[in-house]
Amino acid sequence: MLFTKTEIDGAWLISPQPSLDERGFFARTFCVREFGERGLEDHFVQHSVSFNGRRGTLRGLHMQLPPFQEVKIVGCVKGAMYDVIVDLRPSSPTFLHWQSFELSAANRSQLYIPRGVAHGFQTMVDATEVSYLISEYFTPAAAVGYPYDDPAFGITWPMPITAISERDRSWPAFARSRLSA
Repeated sequence: MLFTKTEIDGAWLISPQPSLDERGFFARTFCVREFGERGLEDHFVQHSVSFNGRRGTLRGLHMQLPPFQEVKIVGCVKGAMYDVIVDLRPSSPTFLHWQSFELSAANRSQLYIPRGVAHGFQTMVDATEVSYLISEYFTPAAAVGYPYDDPAFGITWPMPITAISERDRSWPAFARSRLSA
């Protein structure tokens, strides 16, 4: 695996290094030793998947508050997505910065998202499937979200939204959130 630091402190883009032969290829997508060598979380209690039927579907921006903050490793196993992370750690040098990544079944890259960083994505094609490794159990009382179009972040999304949940449409703005208080 190739680990590339991102602009967001503590976040990594992880790309496979396939071993090719006449059958196709083989590549690791996770290795406790390689994660440990970088001081990254290597214990994940949940593996989740989301299927998104329509191009332009938006999910996020989501995270959990302390003491249930979670690390996520996100990858696209079918289709393609515009993946966005926002650093919401007040003590971080990249606080309120966002960065986007193209994750797709073709590039097989994954994104390591540290605790305190919100995550969202927009699908670039129909029938996009996303895989998540998550370090903490889902705790509804700790789950928070922020508007995809929150002016505090200024995220530029690549296309009009075709599908979004009512919950994601109605998150309170970051300036009024529990985290910013």
